[in-house]
Amino acid sequence: MTDVLIVGAGPTGLTLACDLARRGIGVRIVDRSAEHPRSSRAKGPNQRSLEVFAALGIVDEVLASGSTPPPMRKYRDGVAVADTDPFAGAAPTPSAPYDRPWLIAQWRLEEILRARLAGLGVEVERAAEVVALTQDGDTVTATLSGGGTVTARYAVGCDGAHSPVRKLLGIPFTGTTAEQQAMVCGDVEIAGGTLDRARWHQWFDADGGVMLCPVPGTRAGWWFQASPERDRAGLPLAPTEEGFARLFARHTRLPADRLSRATLLSTYRVSVRLAERFRSGRVFLAGDAAHVHPIAGGLGMNTGVQDAFNLGWKLAHALRGAPAELLDSYEEERLPVAARTLDLTSERLTAVLAAITRPGAGLETALAPGADGLATSYRWSTLAPAASGPLAGASPQAGDRAPDAPCLDGATGTPTTLFRAFAGPHTTLLGFGPGAGAALSAAEAAYGDAVAVHRIAPADRGGGTGTLVDHAGHVADAYTAPGADGGRVVVVRPDHHIGLVAPADRPEEVLAHLARLHGNAAA
Repeated sequence: MTDVLIVGAGPTGLTLACDLARRGIGVRIVDRSAEHPRSSRAKGPNQRSLEVFAALGIVDEVLASGSTPPPMRKYRDGVAVADTDPFAGAAPTPSAPYDRPWLIAQWRLEEILRARLAGLGVEVERAAEVVALTQDGDTVTATLSGGGTVTARYAVGCDGAHSPVRKLLGIPFTGTTAEQQAMVCGDVEIAGGTLDRARWHQWFDADGGVMLCPVPGTRAGWWFQASPERDRAGLPLAPTEEGFARLFARHTRLPADRLSRATLLSTYRVSVRLAERFRSGRVFLAGDAAHVHPIAGGLGMNTGVQDAFNLGWKLAHALRGAPAELLDSYEEERLPVAARTLDLTSERLTAVLAAITRPGAGLETALAPGADGLATSYRWSTLAPAASGPLAGASPQAGDRAPDAPCLDGATGTPTTLFRAFAGPHTTLLGFGPGAGAALSAAEAAYGDAVAVHRIAPADRGGGTGTLVDHAGHVADAYTAPGADGGRVVVVRPDHHIGLVAPADRPEEVLAHLARLHGNAAA
């Protein structure tokens, strides 16, 4: 028997598997595809997903394997009319080190995640389709198409919009699919010298359009998206290489033979659907199995990655004795985020469709506040008690994303960051003010290596072991608490959201919160 069975080896399933495996949790991950997919599909991680990948130890490889999103070149009637770079003014800040999403082929991102997972001792099991699920009070058993079974303490369906796991659980997937609102997609090659690979080319005409985005790491590879050809009844035709060549020639006014090797063709239809619940007993849903969004803003894959980062530590803690209700907080926190994302992407799609009727407008219209994922908060969660008294004005508050900040290791003087302090399978405690020491010591004594404690010291008050020196004041800027002169303790959950902001003189409040996250003793 394994601890967790993950069904589906896309970015969501692989992120979850990596997070669990690095925590020492037994994982099996199965996928019904016989081979690893090679589609470029999703354009890549947003800023919050890059923070997740940093925590998993793969962000440097992700950045090296991709590129910054290229400026968008818009055409009308085959003529270039505008170049737009939505991220031209963006820059990293001390609290947010990634200032833009990253362009990377999905197949390459999955390769990086699989390599990380293999380094943790877990391989994806291919050609393994789940055809039945049963569960009792302690386990869930999956029957595979080959006749074998897998028994686990928990299972997670990360198996896409047509999720067999969701269907086996009988969970409704409510919403709509616009059959006529379609787009054909695929990987293509464009002859060298035809198009500038430093641009994302977008041709929008009155009768449709074509978009070609260069795939990083390839010589002639492009991701092709277009309004489909239609039959006499107006119904979308299935994508073919010949059809792609005709669409390319029609909208770009370039020779059709410039396009070749169209592979992994698919038809995308606008769907807005949300699972009625994200949990049934010992089985959970994540990613497209739980929610599908309009493509505008590129939030589908990113929402799934962040589902996984929310769920992973909770499963690990539950397996090691945390209160059972900790697992209830997954749906409590992530279902509202998914619902809000459905609204945001639907609104952005409407805005894009209106914008592209005007020469010079394009997909930059899809970008909106919230698309970077950095503002996602769980303030409504039962795991996010509101601060009171002088800490009521603290920022960030419980539930919010914990910001980064550069600082110095108090023992060595080496430059470091809060994100480096957070990274790893632990809960982090930050102590502000001289009175925080007692709460930090009590937490460390009770929970050992399950927590990492750090005293935040101003530049003029020295360092020492267990201290992070706020030499440039960026920690103070990111973590403010007007009027809290008595000091405070900030608990940062393993998914890098604030769990608690408590007065320094209330170690019992800190310990009670840690018990909700970990149980009553160190795991």
